[in-house]
Amino acid sequence: MRAVIQRVSRASVTVKENVISQIETGLLVLLGIEDEDSQEDITWLSRKIANLRIFNDSEGIMNQSILEANGDAIVVSQFTLHAAVKKGNRPSYMKASKPDIAIPLYESFIGQLKTDLGKNVGTGIFGADMKVDLLNDGPVTIIIDTKNKE
Repeated sequence: MRAVIQRVSRASVTVKENVISQIETGLLVLLGIEDEDSQEDITWLSRKIANLRIFNDSEGIMNQSILEANGDAIVVSQFTLHAAVKKGNRPSYMKASKPDIAIPLYESFIGQLKTDLGKNVGTGIFGADMKVDLLNDGPVTIIIDTKNKE
């Protein structure tokens, strides 16, 4: 499971000119899923995101989690995070899970993050053509891969 986490001042997801998710201060999480991902990956990644200390405290130091900052989150599925670009110029998406595997894992991740944050989480629509608008705050962007826990 691979995630790109962006600290945002605002973010929204629009599908067919309809805003389906919108937040102010919080995190936009782009989530890529591969066949080997499991509930263990979901639990680890969700807890890591909920507890990342990437929000400023009263002294302007990144020392608070989204929980402490009372931020919100949007999770958007993004199979292109598993693009392989080693050969040629056209990315291969062979590692990205097909919908029959990815959708249940995506939904499980959303449920786990809701539990870990203690609040609802905005989403995109799996497989839809989405327009994601965000104002990256900092900018702060973190990449996490559950298969390479650095």
